[in-house]
Amino acid sequence: MLRPDQHIQQRSASWKRLEELINRGSGGISHLSAAELRELGQLYRQACTDLAIARRDYPDHMVTDYLNQIVARAHGIIYRYNETQRIITFFQTTLPHTFRTTWPMTLIAALLFFLPAIAAFIITFRDPTLGEALVPDVAMLTEQIRAGEEWWQQINESPAAASAEIMTNNINVTIRAFAGGVTLGLYTAYILIFNGLLFGTVTAIAQRFDFADNLWNFIIGHITLEFSAIFIAGGAGLQLGWAILRPGTLSRRGALVVAGKRAVVLVIGCALILVAAGMIESFISPTNLPFPVKMIISIGSGMLLYAYLLLSGRRA
Repeated sequence: MLRPDQHIQQRSASWKRLEELINRGSGGISHLSAAELRELGQLYRQACTDLAIARRDYPDHMVTDYLNQIVARAHGIIYRYNETQRIITFFQTTLPHTFRTTWPMTLIAALLFFLPAIAAFIITFRDPTLGEALVPDVAMLTEQIRAGEEWWQQINESPAAASAEIMTNNINVTIRAFAGGVTLGLYTAYILIFNGLLFGTVTAIAQRFDFADNLWNFIIGHITLEFSAIFIAGGAGLQLGWAILRPGTLSRRGALVVAGKRAVVLVIGCALILVAAGMIESFISPTNLPFPVKMIISIGSGMLLYAYLLLSGRRA
């Protein structure tokens, strides 16, 4: 058994080096190089072994207290580093890879939205009363459109509050579309189809009553991000339904767990996309910025989003 003074003599250089790295890393892990982070981990593990020996052989000695302190400090830095790395890995690799793996379901979700939207547009444009019969909820909007009322202008009165409300509403729709997957995807499909019918009906009424320029000038800025989030969330919900219907070689429970993990990753991404969309909808969409500027914002945000989803993490 080593005496405390022997232990200190043999290991003090390593402890001092560990303490040096801890002091530098306390200001943030960015202050340490990759080699130093690896060294920190190695010295931390050695110090843990030293602490175990000290606690066993001389628990009341001052060196035991010293080791306990530096091990605790090193653990805090390494824990923060690991948490940071997990977050970086999620956004750099996990989220875009999951999107690329599951894009067929996202495409199906988009079709479940756009096909009813196109049908509703054609029907409503020919006869607005049929549109109101198809989607009764648009009756009040129809009156506002006929009166030329830009209902979104009230957002300008309190854009911050409106932004929070819009984000909450959009995230709620997204979560419902995702959670609807447990109904074999039927509720997810219903949400997509209903919102498609609603969109097609409203845009047709606006076109019919010469209000299209007003409406599109409002929605064009945020529509790319908002629709993308809805389709990705819808695809996540459809994955759950498909896992229940066609589990493949896995049990239904096992397939649902696998699909659920992928879906949760996508929904987290959708929530962040909707935060960005809500900011645009509240602070840019209702303003008097020219239509081309809002379109550039819409196209630019979409290009950034899909460049990230399609390209990020490929080497990993």
